[in-house]
Amino acid sequence: MLGFSWPDWITAILCGSKKIMATGLPMAAVLISPQTVGLILLPLMLFHQIQLLVCAGLARRWGRAATGRTPPP
Repeated sequence: MLGFSWPDWITAILCGSKKIMATGLPMAAVLISPQTVGLILLPLMLFHQIQLLVCAGLARRWGRAATGRTPPP
């Protein structure tokens, strides 16, 4: 839709979502009271771990496709 090339699209998928955790946790710790910050951030932290696993699987699949070992998705 945005006219990205295939390498740019892969970069956006794999790297674009990683900055939210690094910037979001310190800001949340400042904005939210210490008593509730853990309950609010726990789902975000679990989602982030799942996201890392999914991105690792996608990277492996796209890497194999790029080397010709499997057909592209």
